[in-house]
Amino acid sequence: MATLTDPPSESFKLSMLIYDTRYRSITFQVIALILFLTLIGWLINNTVQNLQDLGKEPSFGFMNQPAGYDINQTLIPYNSQDTHLRAAFVGILNTLLVAVMGCITATVVGVFVGVLRLSGNWLVARLMTVYVEIFRNVPVLMWIVLCMAILIESLPSPSDFRGDDPEATMSFFDTVAITNRGVYVPAVEFSRGLPSLPVGNAFDLSLNFVVALLVLLGGIWASGAIRRRADAIQNSTGVRPRTWHLRAGVILIPLIAVLTILGFNLQYPELKGFNFGGGLYMRNSLIALWLALSLYTAAFVAEIVRAGIMAVSHGQTEAAAALGLRPRRVMSLVVLPQALRIIIPPLISQYLNLTKNSSLAIAVGYMDVTGTLMGITLNQTGRELETVLLGMLVYLTISLIISAVMNLYNSRVALVER
Repeated sequence: MATLTDPPSESFKLSMLIYDTRYRSITFQVIALILFLTLIGWLINNTVQNLQDLGKEPSFGFMNQPAGYDINQTLIPYNSQDTHLRAAFVGILNTLLVAVMGCITATVVGVFVGVLRLSGNWLVARLMTVYVEIFRNVPVLMWIVLCMAILIESLPSPSDFRGDDPEATMSFFDTVAITNRGVYVPAVEFSRGLPSLPVGNAFDLSLNFVVALLVLLGGIWASGAIRRRADAIQNSTGVRPRTWHLRAGVILIPLIAVLTILGFNLQYPELKGFNFGGGLYMRNSLIALWLALSLYTAAFVAEIVRAGIMAVSHGQTEAAAALGLRPRRVMSLVVLPQALRIIIPPLISQYLNLTKNSSLAIAVGYMDVTGTLMGITLNQTGRELETVLLGMLVYLTISLIISAVMNLYNSRVALVER
């Protein structure tokens, strides 16, 4: 009686790494990785050796030395005797300020323009098309310089606000001064409350602002919980309870109470001597950079929004119209929620581009991380390798955070397949 047995297993041979298809791809990948790591190691070793020959051994100790220069726009206290580390942190905050303001403004304008490009009104649709084509096809640096020139040349000087019959007056009930040197707006102050918390030598953090921000975020979370509960009730009963007053209350009442306890008040700008004093000062360089980056990026966002809306099936809009919904409600309740799944992924790239394009701020004298760390600090210390590496690390970190947050949101709105 014959029996079947498994064929004897073939012993492993070195030649199998090349000739056996089971191992060949892995072999080539390992060889490529070794060569790549060898090249990187040679470049690093060669760079370090050349720096040592020049008497510039890699070191980051210069970050604790006095910076010796002023920064014209700061979000935290800073003077020229602070360290290069604090100057770099001020530049990072300035970069984040432009990035956040720009992304928000570009999103609002881009969605507005993208929707209007699909308008049935011929004139409105063509005007939006002209806006998109003009801003999208001109380099952003030119828009930055143009915005700066317009602000300097068209706005009144502080001296125009002086006299019994001044040529210019303050706006918004005499609380905002718009001049060719910048915009002065009311500043937030706390007459009572918690002291400032020093955190190392990097920055000083006001606990009053932290407490108010935490209360605001808590109110927003509570408002979201109320909305989710209303959604659940509507899904189960078909009737949606009225919740707007509860949602507004959980946000406003705790925030107003905390601000009252902390002694919240506003410091208004006043004309003192040859310029305005008091309040919060926003330089023209910041405003020009913000407007240029926002309007430039909004042109790309508008095209993304338009493509996302057009990708939604016409049957969806026809069904919503058959239910008696008005066009605005159809757009806000039916079209845009579905289009978001298409809009978000390319929108992430535009946010990253805006953040990186903010490095052009030095063209109008706005001191972001490129102007501080990779600009003046580099020139004063001669540490070009260290400063550029730190700057690259800063932009990489900011970009990865933006990408992670937007991808998280994208995963929440994505369709769940069965």
